Amino acid sequence: MNAHPTRRTLLLGTVAAAALSACATSGADDDDTSAKGTTTAENPLGAPEDAPLEVVVFKGGYGDQYAIEAGTLYEQRFPKATVDHKGIQRVGEVLQPRFISDDPPDVVDNSGAGRLDLVTLVSSGKLTDLNELLDAPSLDDPSKKVRDTLMPGVIEEGTFDGKVLVLNYSSVLWGIWYSKSLFAKHGWTYPTTWADMLALGDEIKKAGIAPWTWQGKFPEYMNDPLVSLAAKAGGHELVKSVDNLEPGIWKSPSMLAAADAVYQLAARGHIMAGSEALSHTEAQNAWSKGQAAFIPCGSWLEGEQQQVTPAGFDMVLGTVPALTAGDKLPAGAVMAASSESFLVPAKAGNARGGLEYLRILFSQKVARGFAQNSKALPVVAGSTDGLTLTSGLASTAETAKAAGANMFGYRFRTWYPPLAKALDDATGELLTKRLTPDRWAERVQKAADGVAADSSVTKHKR
Repeated sequence: MNAHPTRRTLLLGTVAAAALSACATSGADDDDTSAKGTTTAENPLGAPEDAPLEVVVFKGGYGDQYAIEAGTLYEQRFPKATVDHKGIQRVGEVLQPRFISDDPPDVVDNSGAGRLDLVTLVSSGKLTDLNELLDAPSLDDPSKKVRDTLMPGVIEEGTFDGKVLVLNYSSVLWGIWYSKSLFAKHGWTYPTTWADMLALGDEIKKAGIAPWTWQGKFPEYMNDPLVSLAAKAGGHELVKSVDNLEPGIWKSPSMLAAADAVYQLAARGHIMAGSEALSHTEAQNAWSKGQAAFIPCGSWLEGEQQQVTPAGFDMVLGTVPALTAGDKLPAGAVMAASSESFLVPAKAGNARGGLEYLRILFSQKVARGFAQNSKALPVVAGSTDGLTLTSGLASTAETAKAAGANMFGYRFRTWYPPLAKALDDATGELLTKRLTPDRWAERVQKAADGVAADSSVTKHKR
């Protein structure tokens, strides 16, 4: 689903990145030369009351109705202002020239395939520091700052070198999906340990159903349960070690055990024949038709499948089972991140208005509409409370609530695309038994070491 920058998306090429870097500005360190209005309790960020606001939003699987609603609310608050909303595809192709010429829109949702290279935008100083927005009173409750209304991890994910430069809108949880009605029909119980998962797979096969399918053309989908198993076994320290490119981490006992656990699905014949050749939609459609019991995916799955899923299927998200009895993270821990990357360009003509637009966007009203229309979980805490939710979204919200502080997330995919590509390729080989877990670990570790040794790659640390 192209709405999710952590999934199936491409970075700008090196030429585009070089072009942006060559036009570097000092971004948030520059004096604010954009239009500015009077700061009041009703207008804490000083948005000019009569200046136009240009908003460019990636119109993908989530649509853009929620962003349109935020624009409407902005115009209601500033009747003399007009919001020019554009819902587009290929954000990078459209906006790259404007960033290079320092004539960007005021707000950008930098998401989808072909989006702008975020790392280059950051290093080129092209983005406004959002800390002022985060410290502003929230639209719903002035006694709370905007930062206090967001789910855990959202601010960290958008922070680069101490500055919050991006705020993602949709909270994405990763896990293993199954049909509640199918399990009820057969009397199956979702497994709590990986040993239980393998035992249940044997039972499912007896019913003439494949235990698993996966999006074979995009191996990163199966990486999600693999690195989740590793995180549960090794804890938050393992996650940080992976992101920090620490030597030998991909060969650590927890990572090797996780690779072997996933390998066993192939070794025991638990994967639907032909899965390695399927696209994401082909695998998901087969699963929706009941041809397989489990599929790994992020929490956008329900929205992506809503046109083809039969009535009464009742899909739900299950957390990845425990790897061992000695796991460092509890059973309810879940891999989570956020997507739909909203930013305010440093050279925006109406940056103050852009910040105010985001204050409105991250309000309860807009977030609740997003949840209902997009079948996805917004990052605004409590925004789904009291809503009648579909089975998938309800299970996602319940999983997030149960996990609490035990959410975890890797950042190497965003920081180091070559490592992510090497991991994807190795896992594709692992799931087709062309690599053993040991050889998988050696290959991925070699890629990580290569990135660590490459002085041309900007390193990040958690």
